[in-house]
Amino acid sequence: MASMSSALTRFSGLSSKTTLSPDFDHSSRRTFLPPNRVGLKISSSSSSETDSEPDLSVTVNGLKMPNPFVIGSGPPGTNYTINFSCPHGMPERRMGAAVGQDCALLEEVCGWINAKATVPVWAKMTPNITDITEPARVSLKSGCEGIAAINTIMSVMGIDLKTLHPEPCVEGYSTPGGYSYKAVRPIALAKVMNIAQMMKSEFGGKDYSLSGIGGVETGYDAAEFILLGSNTVQVCTGVMVHGYGHVKTLCAELQDFMKQHNFSTIEDFRGHSLQYFTTHTDLVRRQKEAIEQRKAERKGLKSDKDWTGDGFVKETESMVSN
Repeated sequence: MASMSSALTRFSGLSSKTTLSPDFDHSSRRTFLPPNRVGLKISSSSSSETDSEPDLSVTVNGLKMPNPFVIGSGPPGTNYTINFSCPHGMPERRMGAAVGQDCALLEEVCGWINAKATVPVWAKMTPNITDITEPARVSLKSGCEGIAAINTIMSVMGIDLKTLHPEPCVEGYSTPGGYSYKAVRPIALAKVMNIAQMMKSEFGGKDYSLSGIGGVETGYDAAEFILLGSNTVQVCTGVMVHGYGHVKTLCAELQDFMKQHNFSTIEDFRGHSLQYFTTHTDLVRRQKEAIEQRKAERKGLKSDKDWTGDGFVKETESMVSN
């Protein structure tokens, strides 16, 4: 396997307003590195790793990667990530996040891009929408090979109580912007779970990919996204805070998680936790059944002399049913 020092793998970001060259050959769509395009370098240095180390390598849309970590920046090369979700992309002009919130517009733009693209295309989803599976579904049906989720969450960071101006501001004025990093991870996990369930039920068996984004700072954070079905995990703010060398730490922590559970490869646990999600109605039913079972197994103490000091906690638990 590739060593952890090879972790810096970049996929490109392409604005939703970018015009692709009309002379791209659509017939070469699945040849991921056409002759006139320089692919991204995925370096692999020598190491003393043994075969017992968990294998972090993944294959995504035909591209072999040394690990699932994708740095959220880089030049065009191995794929296009189309940003249909930027809250700073002048949505008032029907650009950026406005495209990702309008499935008809999204379908049209995805069609243009996929008609000319010669490398895999991922559509990056906005979380600022009621049902994120709707634009994700449209993107895949329009020819995209993958979904990336989520982008930042619309927010107002605060109001300066001295100046009474919103923050941050430009010449005293502001506009809602994108909130990111650790605080958004629970929201990102929920959105990724929704998309993964949709992809599994409606597009199962096809070579579509899911890239999880949102508050990833540790390898253990990444493991959560992979458990929910992500093929790759993107990191932006974490690397901005800790530097590119932080990717080595991410890989080491992810391998540590895998060792704890005796996982040898990413596929051993990718999507494993999806099976444990259900509906609120089903949770109520399961809780009721569990209470009834505990009631049936409940044991009583005949007299006070049956209490013991060492067994007090267990004896108390045996008498309750919730």
